[in-house]
Amino acid sequence: MSASTLAFRNILVEKRGAVTVLSVNRPEKLNAIDRATLVEISEALHAFAADPAQGALVLTGAGPKAFVAGADISELAPLGPSSAEDTSRFGQGVVDQLERSTKPVIAAINGFALGGGCELALGCHIRLASENAVMGLPEVKLGIIPGYGGTQRLPRLVGQGRALELILSARNVKADEAERIGLVNRVVPQDQLLDEAVKLAETILRNGPIAIEAAIESVVRVMSLPLGEGLRFESGRFGMRAATADMHEGMSAFLEKRPAKFERR
Repeated sequence: MSASTLAFRNILVEKRGAVTVLSVNRPEKLNAIDRATLVEISEALHAFAADPAQGALVLTGAGPKAFVAGADISELAPLGPSSAEDTSRFGQGVVDQLERSTKPVIAAINGFALGGGCELALGCHIRLASENAVMGLPEVKLGIIPGYGGTQRLPRLVGQGRALELILSARNVKADEAERIGLVNRVVPQDQLLDEAVKLAETILRNGPIAIEAAIESVVRVMSLPLGEGLRFESGRFGMRAATADMHEGMSAFLEKRPAKFERR
């Protein structure tokens, strides 16, 4: 697979065909994220969104030990109320970029995904974990709460009771439990994790790109709406797809028993 690589200071961005691989690259700090790293992630996500040749993104951590071990505590410790709220809002904004991407975003969780790292993973559409993955929101041990969206997204994935247990106890979960409770989609061997995530992205990208975008919107963007409003949103997007050439090509290909040739129009 051919790959071209672009480097920032704290992240690596690699293009594998139509799949962008974004790796947090601070191995000396177990890939803990500070403000500068979040800025770079945000910039890379903007570039990914604007690149028509890139159809999916895999988010991971450099090295074998950590996806992202959390926020950089040395940066958080001196914050006062106003600056802490600003830090929370900024981090939430970056995680929102992941979640609101209309292109698929897959987390490849290798090792520790704690605190802000777990929250980054929660913002991804799909989560694959290596066998050595450890996930958790341990913020209450530090006298704070999750600030990058963890209190909102974790209950939506695992239910209110489980989410409160994990947040209030600050208990970490290993990969097998994370899969059992729905925190990750599946667990794969560590040496196969990134390839499996890229392979999944490529599988998704063989489908109609306009339909993929509409499906993500229908699932992600209406999670906070009442069911009736969400159903109306889904119907609207379903109807809009009927005006696309891709829909007619997909239907024709199925009936003619041939691969579809989508043109994103």
